[in-house]
Amino acid sequence: MPHLRVLVLGGTTEGRALAGRVPVISSLAGRTSAPLLPPGEVRIGGFGGVEGLVRYLREERIRAVVDATHPFAATMTGHAALACPVAGVPLLVLRRPGWTAQPGDVWHRVPGLAAAADVVPGVGRRVFLTTGRQSIAAFAGLDGCWFLSRSVEPPVPPVPRQLEVVLGRGPFSLGAERELLLRHRIDVLVTKDSGGAAAKLDAARALGIPVVMVDRPPLPAGVPTAGTVDAAVEWIAQLG
Repeated sequence: MPHLRVLVLGGTTEGRALAGRVPVISSLAGRTSAPLLPPGEVRIGGFGGVEGLVRYLREERIRAVVDATHPFAATMTGHAALACPVAGVPLLVLRRPGWTAQPGDVWHRVPGLAAAADVVPGVGRRVFLTTGRQSIAAFAGLDGCWFLSRSVEPPVPPVPRQLEVVLGRGPFSLGAERELLLRHRIDVLVTKDSGGAAAKLDAARALGIPVVMVDRPPLPAGVPTAGTVDAAVEWIAQLG
């Protein structure tokens, strides 16, 4: 493995796994008060936009960047796609594959959160939101629906008038997800196409609960991607 200063824009399972395989500097956005820390050197907080990221890459003599942020962290990915060419640093986007509908699934795919809020009232009235605490505001105006929201930390207003919050960090078991859906009489699940563990989707399928699936934002054009940590490790190795 070459001795490169590699910056990993992390916060995901893949980012932590990569940090366990290759010596890197992991950068976390700092949006949660108690993040799961990856092995090795860690920095927490933003860079100050594209210019700040360019400055950091140059000052820290970074020689490669792996964007292993959440598939919906479009702003950070966009900043990396703009900053890396300016700093002369190669960039790889590490993204786990999205979910694919299985037999028995009833999915309503939508392009964004606003579209999800438009669709939900026509699909169900007792809604399980698993889109993250920063996404709840998109549903704040749906007074005719009752919401159960799950996130690592409590949401901040605006939020739906009828909202119950459960705090938790996955992964969750199929049995636990099924029990949660039944106990709260959920009749529609809203989630982002994040990929990875999918016990909530398995439980929804088993119970015949429809899913409103928010599509991922598109990646910047021309940026190489990897779907696995192994592929990202190989990409770093080839830079040497």
